[in-house]
Amino acid sequence: MSVDAKLVKTLRERTGAGMMDCKKALVEAKGDLDSAVDFLRKAGIAKAEKKSSRAANEGIIFSYIHHGNKLGVLVELCCETDFVAKTDGFNDLAASIAMQVAASNPIAIDESGIAQEILDKEKEIFMEQAKSSGKPDNVIQKIVDGKLNKFIEDNCLINQSFVKNPDMTISQLVQEAVAKLGENITISRFVRFALGEQ
Repeated sequence: MSVDAKLVKTLRERTGAGMMDCKKALVEAKGDLDSAVDFLRKAGIAKAEKKSSRAANEGIIFSYIHHGNKLGVLVELCCETDFVAKTDGFNDLAASIAMQVAASNPIAIDESGIAQEILDKEKEIFMEQAKSSGKPDNVIQKIVDGKLNKFIEDNCLINQSFVKNPDMTISQLVQEAVAKLGENITISRFVRFALGEQ
């Protein structure tokens, strides 16, 4: 199947993927632009998984100060080489992550960063709420598990829906950047400052 060069150009502008990848995606999607975007996203996730074991010892510390100067965020974003750390794509990713932290105030990067006592306390609260519903024990446990998973999703940065595109998680945003930039990328740490908060 031959693919219109204008369509390839449109897909490239929309995704940032290479010309050959865009052409291949459009062939796979039989010329459908939205299906081609999905194809590229899936391919990017596969590439990202292959790169995730590589060391990411370079990167940047990105600062974001929200309008009004009452909220600020620092994000340490790491990659494999200084070259990638200086690219616009990498810096745009850092800016997006910093804005996400400012908007959603996550507790940790991922589940391993949430203290066990916080999870235990939330589980205890959810258990009391579920017991007061009068449902049987096996149903109560499912309710508690569901609420705890939702708590983790809402409070772990990589599980959160991206504020600029709620159809995508922060993890998917990072994986897309890995596919575009060709290096492993990790969020190492972040800190959020709000005026008057301890």
